[in-house]
Amino acid sequence: MSALVGFLTRIADRLIAIIGFLVKALSVTWATLAVYYSNLPWAWARLALAAAFALFAVWGLWPSQRRSMSAVVAALFFGIVGWWIAIPPSNDRHWRPEVAVMPRAFIDGDRVRFTGVRDFDYRSRNDFTVRYEEREVQLSHLKAIDFYVSYFMEGPVGHTFLSFMFDNVPPLTISIETRPEIGEGFAPIASMFKQFELIYVVGTERDLVGVRTNHRNEPTYLYRLNSSAGDARRLLLVYLERINQLADHPEFYHLLTNSCTINIVRYANAAGRGGRLDIRHLLNGLIDSYLYQSGRINTDVSFDELRQRSLINLAAQAADGAPDFSERIRASLPPR
Repeated sequence: MSALVGFLTRIADRLIAIIGFLVKALSVTWATLAVYYSNLPWAWARLALAAAFALFAVWGLWPSQRRSMSAVVAALFFGIVGWWIAIPPSNDRHWRPEVAVMPRAFIDGDRVRFTGVRDFDYRSRNDFTVRYEEREVQLSHLKAIDFYVSYFMEGPVGHTFLSFMFDNVPPLTISIETRPEIGEGFAPIASMFKQFELIYVVGTERDLVGVRTNHRNEPTYLYRLNSSAGDARRLLLVYLERINQLADHPEFYHLLTNSCTINIVRYANAAGRGGRLDIRHLLNGLIDSYLYQSGRINTDVSFDELRQRSLINLAAQAADGAPDFSERIRASLPPR
């Protein structure tokens, strides 16, 4: 019996040691990255301070074997946490033109007027005519929602966004994105360290879909959700509230907690969706299989057939610049 107790004690001690090592290693890694991606204006200073902290922390937590050094590392860590928390988001930066205008929504009963609706004319992904406009819709004419998944490259991670479908005007597309400054591009790790503000881009499908299919060459899939008109209206109202909140109170984008698919699911829950968190909400390149298995899109055909028919790149390229762009990209889709 004593041998068994001793064995279990050794196993427990080893597990505790492993967990302790992982906690320390992850804390040092996070703090190093937080310093590197901090708001210091000099890249060399951020790199030097991050490297200095990492080297001192590794030495203080392991080779030195002195509790006083561990306490110093802990104090530095919590100081970095405080510094990181204090970094504020801003709506006043040198934004790229694609995200330079923060949209707003003005609700007057059944009518909603949007400002800052993007409708660029693209000649290539980086050559375009900037055009923002106003747009008015009526909530009573909102009938459905369409769901897009686009990929920088095919795999478990993509970008998701929605089009709200009206029976009297063209679709209104809303895409939850980072708001990069001039010269910046998306970086997954940086996006978890307050490097990008958040924006809800409101625009036309000719712009928000066409730039992905026709100029960025991103495989893009369009799925018709079977949500009711009431569900669609409730979801749009949640979006409207968030659009106006961000216009007044900026927030940081975060890949895992404040990003496209996570927020779509969060707002769908607020609008009455039933369902639990699924790993495919994070690995959003697989979100279409979740939609299919949960019965939120057409299941009369196999998933493989549905996915094949939902790839709209060829149709979008053929319809480039056409006034009936939205109708033509849906021509081969299965019914809702």
